[in-house]
Amino acid sequence: MKNKTIVQIVENSSYEIARRCFQLITSQDKSDFLLTASFAVNFLIDIEPRLSNDIGERDILQLEILSDDQGKIGDVRDVLAIRLLQKWEIGVSAKNNHQAVKHSRLSHLIDFGEKWLGVKVSPEYFNTVTPIFHNLENLRRESKATKKWKNLADYHSSVYVPILKAFIRELKKLNETNDNLPSNLVSYLIGNKDFYKVIKRKNKLEVQAFNLHGTLNLPINNIEPKYKTPKVPLPTKILDISFKNNSQTTVIVKMNNEWTLSFRIHNASSRIESSLKFDINLLESPKVLFKNTFTIGKVK
Repeated sequence: MKNKTIVQIVENSSYEIARRCFQLITSQDKSDFLLTASFAVNFLIDIEPRLSNDIGERDILQLEILSDDQGKIGDVRDVLAIRLLQKWEIGVSAKNNHQAVKHSRLSHLIDFGEKWLGVKVSPEYFNTVTPIFHNLENLRRESKATKKWKNLADYHSSVYVPILKAFIRELKKLNETNDNLPSNLVSYLIGNKDFYKVIKRKNKLEVQAFNLHGTLNLPINNIEPKYKTPKVPLPTKILDISFKNNSQTTVIVKMNNEWTLSFRIHNASSRIESSLKFDINLLESPKVLFKNTFTIGKVK
């Protein structure tokens, strides 16, 4: 007989939001999402035997959707599977047709060093970026929030470039005085807790195992995972921080242990605001990072 385990769904506010959103999509989209989810769940059961194997009747598997606020403190997981009796949990970050790792903001009020790394930026950084953001705020206020970026002449060179140059200088400065900055940067942007990233694409599913601290893929009661997801080494050195070739919007941060991140700055709204957004992507990751791709037939 197939193993059974007791499952409890935590019906919090995040669960209710997700449930309502799912109810609003088309029947076809529901079918596509459910099929993709079934592939992901079955595969996770294969590589995480604790999902379907307990240590007794009191060992309940709890499933919980986390709020977006967790991402602000570096926990990028969307769904948790928890066994309190075993003091064990795994998390999943779910993506639909994209794999951006973070969408962080910059402004004259945001200390990205303290927020991301726990280390304050220098006064020189704010001395550089504050006048630029103040000017944007004045433009927004004077136009009663109607002025658009397209009406601002050459804002790439007048806004994006000086802010990104200040960002590069400050990141280099912080790196010189903080030995753990490379690993802390990846932990904040990629995730400070181990997790599986599940990416739904058109007729495809990709599962990645960010086993940075060795908490994924554990056996239970002599039951081993069907596949191994190796521990992934964090970076220990920043090798280069510079603009992407022929770009005024993107900074590339290259680190050892095969880690490379891109930081593309952009305006999140068509109207001028006194803050800018980073679209942060993982360009290169260690070869030992476990990845598996499934082809999924279209639901008719």
